[in-house]
Amino acid sequence: MTDSDDRGTNARTEAPRSRGGRPRASSRRTLEDAASELFLEQGYAGTTIDQIAQRAGVGRNTFFNYFAAKSDLLWLDVDDTIAALPGILDATPVGIDPSAALEHAVTALAARHPHGAVPIALSQREPMATHDEFLAAGLSRFLLVAHALAGFLAARADDGVDATIVRVAANAVTAAAATAAGAWALAGVERGDLAADVGRAIAPVCRGFAPQLDPKPPA
Repeated sequence: MTDSDDRGTNARTEAPRSRGGRPRASSRRTLEDAASELFLEQGYAGTTIDQIAQRAGVGRNTFFNYFAAKSDLLWLDVDDTIAALPGILDATPVGIDPSAALEHAVTALAARHPHGAVPIALSQREPMATHDEFLAAGLSRFLLVAHALAGFLAARADDGVDATIVRVAANAVTAAAATAAGAWALAGVERGDLAADVGRAIAPVCRGFAPQLDPKPPA
């Protein structure tokens, strides 16, 4: 579910077509297209996995080869970006303060996200009635990112840093980034650069925690 229809073109044009005109061979994007159509026609809550699979021209088991739940269809590009977080954390330069490392990593994660990849749970929240589902399914993703950032900070901070402060800092930065990303998504075609927006949002948070996270200079 992006601002462009370019994604998934190969899957739609190269796969053999069924009598009904939809490719038999499916992919994440084919299922995404089918789900988008149905969500717009009858709402998110009124659409079943069986209906999505049928519209895509595949069996129910094929759906579960790609997704664990219907709500995952609302987060395709977001989940791809989140999946890149461990690699980004590993690649964050050593030798910089924990607060700066946190700011660097989260901004780099935002920079990885495709510009046109806006979750339909936000971009089509009114016609698809996805707002409540977006909030419910978003919580698990928020916690996943916050947990990863807390582990990253804990490994970089001094042993004497309060573990609670580490978790609070990770949660606060995750919340700031998510708020900026949500505003970016809702800005429509006039939206700017996600990494820049996220960077502006998390910078004061990271720097605010710096006195508690960063090593103290020798007296």
